[in-house]
Amino acid sequence: MDTAKRASDTPYPVEVEAGKTYFWCACGLSDSQPFCDGSHKDTGFSPLRYDADKAGKVFFCGCKATGNQPLCDGSHK
Repeated sequence: MDTAKRASDTPYPVEVEAGKTYFWCACGLSDSQPFCDGSHKDTGFSPLRYDADKAGKVFFCGCKATGNQPLCDGSHK
């Protein structure tokens, strides 16, 4: 698998908790978008760790084309 599957045409808004770790799906195959469920096995992709430094809403990339992984940078437009 050379390129990630586009999981969504929009970002995923998520309320994160300060001090919690999240693992963003980089391959686009997870059924638990935007988070990893292990579907990347044998794809060459690995999930990306995101450590929330403060509580609040963040927008995780759904198109998998962001230059600011794992957060949306508007690349889906």
